[in-house]
Amino acid sequence: MVRTPARCHMAFHMVPSLTLYRPKTGQTGRTFMAPRFQPLRGSLPLLPVNAQIERESAREVRELENNPNFNAGRGSVLTSNGTVEMEACIMDGNTKKCGAVSGVTTVVNAISLARLVMEKTPHIYLGFDGAEAFAREQGVETIETSHFITPENVDRLKQAKEANRVQIDYTPPFQKEVKEETDIPGGDSQIGTVGCVAVDCHGNLATATSTGGLVNKMVGRIGDTPIIGAGTYANSFCAVSATGKGESIIRATVTRDVAALMEYKGLSLKDAAAYTIEECTPRGTAGLIAVSATGEVTMPFNTTGMFRACATEDGHTEVAIWPYA
Repeated sequence: MVRTPARCHMAFHMVPSLTLYRPKTGQTGRTFMAPRFQPLRGSLPLLPVNAQIERESAREVRELENNPNFNAGRGSVLTSNGTVEMEACIMDGNTKKCGAVSGVTTVVNAISLARLVMEKTPHIYLGFDGAEAFAREQGVETIETSHFITPENVDRLKQAKEANRVQIDYTPPFQKEVKEETDIPGGDSQIGTVGCVAVDCHGNLATATSTGGLVNKMVGRIGDTPIIGAGTYANSFCAVSATGKGESIIRATVTRDVAALMEYKGLSLKDAAAYTIEECTPRGTAGLIAVSATGEVTMPFNTTGMFRACATEDGHTEVAIWPYA
């Protein structure tokens, strides 16, 4: 999701997927879309006056983490061992303060823990047992791991194991003639990483991202989300949150490249983001949401679609999935 100022704006994303869900026989598009659009629409009101920008970004992501329809928090996908390992990251563009966590298994809202890493430690990144210990020390809400094991994600893991592959989320049944996972127009995809970028009326920027990672990923795998400059980045020029195939996003340093093209090449946010997605990442692997200090918003992707939403101070709102006509 994206929020911008008047700049007061905010934007959100979910579903980085290679392919997007097509309703099965007996289902309607509305049945699938409604649970995903409603959280976005509910997040669209603009930033409160004098709001702490990174706090609001974390709050918006926390709401999406609590929704099992998305691959973050409650809806996180499963590792090859059938467990959950969540990760999250937050960054303040004005100060460049940031916090990230990986391998979280009992924390209800990983983004809240990432924010505490930013605020309460001299470090940027905590992972696995250390992150869990820090969560207990800080009194962060935790819960039994079974809370995160949903029937839908058990089915997704079973499908991935049967196909002997790691996948972004729920994709079509494996076919031998399909050599690799590319952009399959008729495919399924039901969930995705969640993220928020925001800018306030003073041009202060912040970004937050949270995910459960890949279905059937190896235990201990770390994706792009918690890596500053890959899945999450903010500075005085822009705030960016990426979604998609983490390995591709890491190799392309996607979010930092957008900011660098603005800073060093003088490109607009739209042009910088478009170049990064179209020229620096393989087709069918990535999307991002971004907002500039002046309130420009862009949400490009090279996948079939990306759930996204945006609200601006002038009253404009947008909720969309597919590419613009």
